[in-house]
Amino acid sequence: MKVKSAVLERMGAAPPYGQSRPLVVQELELDPPGPGEVLVRVAAAGLCHSDLSVINGDRPRPTPMALGHEAAGIVEELGPGVDDLARGDHVVMVFVPSCGHCVACAEGRPALCEPGAAANGAGTLLSGARRLHRSGGDVHHHLGVSAFAEYATVSRRSLVRIDPELPLDEAALFGCAVLTGVGAVVNTGRVPAGASVAVIGLGGVGLCSLLAAIAAGAREVVAIDLADDKLAFARQLGAGATFSARDPDCIEQVREATGGGVEFAIEMAGSVRALELAYGITRRGGTTITAGLPPPSGTMALSPVSLVAEERTLKGSYIGTCVPVRDIPRYIQLYRSGRLPVDRLLSERIRLEEINEGFDRLHEGKAIRQIVLF
Repeated sequence: MKVKSAVLERMGAAPPYGQSRPLVVQELELDPPGPGEVLVRVAAAGLCHSDLSVINGDRPRPTPMALGHEAAGIVEELGPGVDDLARGDHVVMVFVPSCGHCVACAEGRPALCEPGAAANGAGTLLSGARRLHRSGGDVHHHLGVSAFAEYATVSRRSLVRIDPELPLDEAALFGCAVLTGVGAVVNTGRVPAGASVAVIGLGGVGLCSLLAAIAAGAREVVAIDLADDKLAFARQLGAGATFSARDPDCIEQVREATGGGVEFAIEMAGSVRALELAYGITRRGGTTITAGLPPPSGTMALSPVSLVAEERTLKGSYIGTCVPVRDIPRYIQLYRSGRLPVDRLLSERIRLEEINEGFDRLHEGKAIRQIVLF
């Protein structure tokens, strides 16, 4: 079938993207689902820094690539062997398919699925297939999803069925921003009630972490960012204290205000400087969690003495250490009960043709979560 999709021809285009136009909306040929695959009509897809990091070259991927990885939609067609979904089911797409058989999956850590990571790096579905084509050859899949398109053929292992009463533009957030941000708090950090928490980087994912810390009963929630408007928004969401990362004395200010630092510092900005700040404001015996994915070339100087003598912990978090089939329904229940108001993070709803301008707003820090509606 013919589908309209946003395709990245090559990485490294210079902003403003509204002028350089790195994403070209074009018609592609989409194959029907093969064995273990599903055709989904995409209803909504979010613009995320993980997409932006492919556009600017921070996260190298093969091109041409149809971008988009945070999305929700409706099942249209089932491939051979898929018998646990039905046409018309509402689903959230997950950007790491889990094979269910590798060591990581067997240990209950599907976010670290080895075949899933290999397929994502190669720009294929979990099966190794590419279902997108145009004259001149194949088009690569982005993280097994390629959701900036009217339809997507994906692995069954990339889908979680959800309650059809949840609006699909809101449901899209649960495929990345909520999974990553909330999961970093409740799964990676296992933040207990009464803990002190700081979140560095107040994009969509970071603000989900902030909401999760509040929902978990943190006694003190600190928000840190470069942008004053995001700090103000964090206060509206319930942050007890905010600090500007632009201030050269930020670390000292936070440590003084929190009596020596926070028990959990969560870095969601995607920069080495932000991670250094997060480590610097973590108290003795505390935990620093990073999920921001700075460029692969980034390195951080770290004194091992502090890890030992202060019993510090530095942990990575990918997809919030989540089990998506377990966690997405739980997080949706928290949202619908009013304890995780992630709908407040929806800043704009845009058309596919406006996607380059949307990435300008994301790059400039002028949007929290923009959703492409189909």
